[in-house]
Order: sequence, then C-alpha cells, then structure tokens
Amino acid sequence: MRLSRYFLPTLKENPSEAEIVSHRLMLRAGMIRQSSAGIYSWLPLGYNVLKKIEQIVREEQNAIGCQELVMPTIQPADLWRESGRYDVYGPEMLRIKDRHERDMLYGPTNEEQITEIFAASVRSYRDLPKLLYHIQWKFRDEVRPRFGVMRGREFLMKDAYSFDMDAAGARRSYNKMFISYLKTYERMGLTAIPMAADTGPIGGDMSHEFLILADTGESEIACHGKCLEMDWAKDIDLDGDLQPIVDDLTSRYAATDEKRDPEVEKALGDDLVTARGIEVGHIFYFGTKYSEAMRARVTSEDGDEVVPEMGSYGIGVSRLVGAIIEASHDENGIIWPDAVAPFAIGLVNLKVHDEDCRVACDETYAKLQAEGVEVLYDDRDTRAGVKFANMDLIGLPWQLVIGPRNLKNGIVELKRRATGEREELSFDSVLAKMRG
Repeated sequence: MRLSRYFLPTLKENPSEAEIVSHRLMLRAGMIRQSSAGIYSWLPLGYNVLKKIEQIVREEQNAIGCQELVMPTIQPADLWRESGRYDVYGPEMLRIKDRHERDMLYGPTNEEQITEIFAASVRSYRDLPKLLYHIQWKFRDEVRPRFGVMRGREFLMKDAYSFDMDAAGARRSYNKMFISYLKTYERMGLTAIPMAADTGPIGGDMSHEFLILADTGESEIACHGKCLEMDWAKDIDLDGDLQPIVDDLTSRYAATDEKRDPEVEKALGDDLVTARGIEVGHIFYFGTKYSEAMRARVTSEDGDEVVPEMGSYGIGVSRLVGAIIEASHDENGIIWPDAVAPFAIGLVNLKVHDEDCRVACDETYAKLQAEGVEVLYDDRDTRAGVKFANMDLIGLPWQLVIGPRNLKNGIVELKRRATGEREELSFDSVLAKMRG
C-alpha cells in the first residue's frame, strides 16, 4: 500500500482525553477514532491489526476442534429470564425494546443463546463432546468507559462454549482451552500467566484468567518467576491427557488482587515476581448452571436422560490490540510483534523527486509484494524526519530506507524497529531476509 493513498490520519500531539499509553498511541497512529464514550471506529491500520489477532485466535480454536458459528448481537430477554440472569446481571447490560414492546438486550455474552441452540439440536451422547465458538462484537454499558479499547463499551470478543456428558469430559474440554489460550498468546509474542480467578456473573466453580505483564496493567500480580519462562513453541498432543500439563502450570504460585497470599509470597523469597498485569482472556467451567435451567438434555448410552456439563471461554480480541501496545512500545511509538503487525515492513523513499531513487523504490515495492510481503510504502513528498517519526510511531517490525547516497553503492538501510539495529544490505539480501 502506498502511504500517499492510505487513510492514516496520524496526530503529532498526545490527545488530552487519552490516559494510558495504548490509548494515546492508537489515536496518534491513526488506528481508531472515538464515536462516543467507549465506542470506537477502527480505521484501516487498526482494523488490519484486529484482523491479524482475530485470525490467530481462529486458527488456534480450530486446532482443538472448536467449530465456528455466529450468533446475534441482539438477544430476546426471555432467554435470560429462563436462565435467571436477566434481573441480576446489572446495569452493564443494555436493555432495549423493539417496536412490538418486546424486551430485548444487546448481548454482553452468549451462554443463554448457545444453550438454546444446543438444546434444540442435540439429543444423544453420540453428538458429544461439542466445542463451539464465534468472534462477535459485544456491548457492556460500563459506568465509566476509559483507557480506549482496554475498557470500552463495545468490543470484539471470541467466546467459546463446551458441552460434555460428564464432569470428566468437561474438564478435558477445559484443559484443551487452557492450552489453546497459552499457544494463542505465544503466537502473538506474549507470555500469558494463567491465574485462578473469581467466576463473577458468569457463574461456576472453576475459572482461570490469563494476564500479560505491562507497566500500566490494571491489576497488581504476584507469581513464581518460572511462570515467566514458559515456552509454547513445542508440540502438544491436544487429544491426549492434558491434565498433567495443566497441573504443572497451575502448581506454581500466581495470584492477582484479592487472591494474593502474603505468607506464600514471603516464603518464595527471591523467586517472587511482582508486576502489573492486563487480563486478556478468561475461561470458566460452570457445570449444569445453564443446561439445567434451560432444559438441555441428552440421552446417555444406557438410555438415561443427562444434563450436559458446560464451560465458556473468552478472549478479548479488540482488548488485545491495546494490551499488546501496553506491553510493547517505547518513547517513539508502538513496537508490533511480527505476527500481528499491520504491515511487515515500511519502505521509505528519502527523495521522491530523484528519478533513480523513485525507480529503485518502486521496483523494490513491486518485488516485495510479489513475494507476499505486506509493505507500507512512504512515497509522500515530505521531510525525511517526518517519515522516520511516522514509521516509529506506527511500529512496523522493519523499516527499509532507500536514499540517493546509499543507492550509488547499490545498498539500502534496513532497521529492526524492536531493537533499533540498522544494517546496510544489498537489494537481494533484503528480499531474501523478508522472504524467510
């Protein structure tokens, strides 16, 4: 994409309404624009990142046999009355009426909707287990929306739901999601720490939240130092017995807020790590809370009627955009991990009116595109300092600078955004590096 044609309304100054780094940088980098309190339009650069994150989440859900569908954003209130949650959920639920005066709501989550679909469709143990998910915009009417996409009212979420014949099967589904989440975050360049959590309005008796470390995190966490050393670049048999792996991961101390234990922390000594953390996912096992209330039944192999065991599993897709920025930035702007960057490389033409420079840039742009490399080509007629500052602000992993001086020697400058390291390379070397 040529920057001269790209819609990228960057800002020079920090917006006064932005309280945290990710909010400031997303506004300055032209990723989002506020529509109303806690509700944002996603502009091309931000939407590109959002799609990258969404695709990683989708691929990892598919890898454990979770099947994608999509459910409505607007749900009938009667579904929530059936589960008993309509009157107790709280003012965060946006309650509305349609033209026929029927009570409706803008869904904050989908336990009721998916249970109704399941109850109307599944009758036999032969059809279980089932893992179903969708990636959909949600709405929760926060009393005080703040921090940009980190705590907005409208947000994109992956929510998945499991159905099993018994508690043992439900635990297997829970463990699959547990491992899937760690692999998902690892692919995004993040180390997520699983922590036992309260179940809140979802309900249930087993729950873990996943937090990444960031100086501006919303929670103060404490954990054993080895929790930060997990390596998920390894093969795991997702159909095998995952319980030993989950038990090992959860055996080390990791706690946030009210679940912290001063005595345990004192005993850990130098192994204790304290930091700020941002929640990026939450998983729940709640047994028959919804299936019982909504009369979901399946016939067992013995012909008995059984109430299925359930769990739900959420990842804040839009929230992850802000969380990654909070965890990966410097004083000059965003530093995107390769897997979620809106473009792999920024190509900078230092002198657009120099014919040799323009031809070299155009040819390099075409070759990179032919190799399938996503390129943002700054072909604008503006000062070099402005171009460099803009590239640092939007945080693309690589910057390729082509100017008349180096061009005479057949070389270009390649900069790694994360480290600031610069190399002078031939055109062919750059292409080979970007290729693999």
